[in-house]
Amino acid sequence: MARRRVILDECLPRPLLRDLSVFDVQTAQQAGFAGLKNGSLLAAIEGKFDAFVTIDQNLRYQQNIATVGFGIVVLTAQSNRMVDLQPMIPQVISALHVVKAGELRLVP
Repeated sequence: MARRRVILDECLPRPLLRDLSVFDVQTAQQAGFAGLKNGSLLAAIEGKFDAFVTIDQNLRYQQNIATVGFGIVVLTAQSNRMVDLQPMIPQVISALHVVKAGELRLVP
């Protein structure tokens, strides 16, 4: 079975790549999507990735998540620093294994 293709929002730190290496993971910058804002970024991800990881908690209010062809995992950390994100890694991995297209999962 192929590994899930996961893309990290550009506001997330690169060391997350290592922590999520059970997936085929890359950053938005690596995918050539640097600087794209929410709507354009989601359109660019469509068909290329199975899941998108972000810390943008407003995304669910700004975009129609139900229509996207990939899952979205939103980290509800205090900041985007690794010290705040590291404890969440097991929950992020679990969420990425089960999130479905058009679904948003919050990771507290």
